[in-house]
Amino acid sequence: MENKAALKDIAKLFLKLGIIGFGGPAAHIAMMQQEVVVKRKWLSEQHFLDLIGATNLIPGPNSTEMTMHIGHEKGGWKGLIIAGLCFILPAVLITGILAWLYKTYGQLPEVAPFVYGIKPAIIAIILAAIFPLAKKSFKTIELTLIGMVVLIGSLFGLYEIYLMFGAGFLALFLAYIRRNNSVTGFVPLSFLTLSPIPFLSATQTQLFWIFLKIGSILYGSGYVLFAFLDTELVATGLLTRQQLIDAIAVGQFTPGPVFSSVTFIGYQIDGLQGAIVATIGIFLPSFAFVALLNPLVKKMRNSKLFFSFLDAVNVASVAIIISVCIAMGTETITDWKTILIAVLSIVLLFNYKKLNSAFVVLGGSLLGYLFHFIP
Repeated sequence: MENKAALKDIAKLFLKLGIIGFGGPAAHIAMMQQEVVVKRKWLSEQHFLDLIGATNLIPGPNSTEMTMHIGHEKGGWKGLIIAGLCFILPAVLITGILAWLYKTYGQLPEVAPFVYGIKPAIIAIILAAIFPLAKKSFKTIELTLIGMVVLIGSLFGLYEIYLMFGAGFLALFLAYIRRNNSVTGFVPLSFLTLSPIPFLSATQTQLFWIFLKIGSILYGSGYVLFAFLDTELVATGLLTRQQLIDAIAVGQFTPGPVFSSVTFIGYQIDGLQGAIVATIGIFLPSFAFVALLNPLVKKMRNSKLFFSFLDAVNVASVAIIISVCIAMGTETITDWKTILIAVLSIVLLFNYKKLNSAFVVLGGSLLGYLFHFIP
C-alpha cells in the first residue's frame, strides 16, 4: 500500500471525482474511500481515517485537502499539486460558465428536478462509506463515548473545530493520566498582511486578500463560507444578497468543492480576472497547509500520545459526518419519492460494494427528473 502511483493515474482519478463529485465534502470523502481504499487499495482504512482526521485539523475545504493528502501519499509534492488541481478545475470551469451565463442573461438554468433526485442518492453514498470507517474508528468504549458526545454536540450546532480539538485533547489528557508522559505542543499557523499587489487592480487585490484570508482561517462546511462572504462582501457592498444566494445555489448543484462558488462571485464582481483571483486566493492556503501537515501524520501515528489524539480526532470526524448526514436527511428526504430514491441507492451500494458512485448519482438525478412530472 506504500507504493507510489503513476501521476497520470492520480490525475485521472481526481479529474473523474471532480466531474462526478456532487453532494459536498462528506459525499466526496465517501467517493474517495470507495476509489482509494476499496477499489485501488492505495491506502489502508486506518491511514485513510488518519488523513481525514488531519484534514479536519486545518482550515480550508476538507474534501479538496483530502485529495491533496492522497496525492502526496501516492505521488509526492507533484501528486499533491496534480490531485488538487484535477479535483478543483472541473468545478471551477463549470462554475465559470454558469457565472458568465448569469451575468449575461441574469438567471441560472433550471436544475431543481435533477438536484431533487441527487440529494437522497448522495445521502446513501455517505452512509455506505461511513459504515466501514465507523467500524474502524469506534474501536474502544472510550472512543465510542467520545464519538457520541461529538455527535450530540454537532447535532446541537456546536462549532466543528471545537469538537475536533476538544475530542483530541480529551484523549490526550486521558492518555497522559494513563502513561504519565509529557505532552509536546504545537503552534498554530497565522499570517496575512493586506499589502497591494503590483500587477492587480485595487479591486482584484482586495478580492485576493479577502479570499486568501477566508481560505486561511475557515473551518467547517460551505455554509460557514457563505456566512463569511455575507460579512466580507454583501455588508461592504461588493456583492448583492441575491447574487450570494445564487452563488449558494451554484455551489449546491455543481460537482466538486463548494468553495468553487467563489469563482462565480469573483466573476460577478470583476469579470474573468476577478474569478481567477478569487479562485486562487481561496484554494492557495490549502496547498500550503497540506504540504506542511502531511509529513507529520505518520509521526503522530507513531507517537503513543499523539496516537490517542489522532484516534479521537478520527472518531470526531466520523461523528461529524454522521451529523451532516442526519441534517441532510431531515432536509432532503421529505416525501415518498425521495424515500424511494434513498432506499434504492442504499440497497444498491450495500449489495454491490464495487459499484461506481457516479452511476448512483446519475440514477438519482434521472429519477428526480422523472418524478418531477408525477404529482
